[in-house]
Amino acid sequence: MSSAHHVTEEGRSGPVSVTLDAGRGRVEVSGPGVPDAVLLRNDDGVPEDRRTDEVTPVGTRSASRLSLTVGGTAAVLAPAPGRLSRRSYRVDATVGGVIYRLVPHTLAESRLLRDSTRLAVFQADGDAQVLAEWSEGVEPGPVDISVGYALAAAFGTGAQHFLAAVVEVGAEALPW
Repeated sequence: MSSAHHVTEEGRSGPVSVTLDAGRGRVEVSGPGVPDAVLLRNDDGVPEDRRTDEVTPVGTRSASRLSLTVGGTAAVLAPAPGRLSRRSYRVDATVGGVIYRLVPHTLAESRLLRDSTRLAVFQADGDAQVLAEWSEGVEPGPVDISVGYALAAAFGTGAQHFLAAVVEVGAEALPW
């Protein structure tokens, strides 16, 4: 597993740096206009052959093995298990009493919500390059930016539609 680093210019906040170390299960987001966000995977007590999954850039969707800090303050992270439906790939993070949700809405993109209000659409495919398109009329705050980039980098974005996933699972079961 590799480590990747990417810097994106994020409007008034300036450059946002994203580092993804998939092998160590670590995502770091930083920049002069945003609080540092660090998402970590804890492998303590987990057998080596079960430490990571191949789909999630940070290596797991198990909340008990993940931690997130934003600006040095602990956040509550609650990723859904990621099964057949797009909604099952959502990730919730509570930061300072604010609930963020990253939820897929196309094969490649996920929406970021803050307390149920759509903030942005993110694209990320596991290489630390995260693209954000902020919703019209939304001026993202520094925490919004840090959380959005961290969640997108750590969990990736997008998911198949339920019907496509069912067809794929059914096709895999056929004896070709």
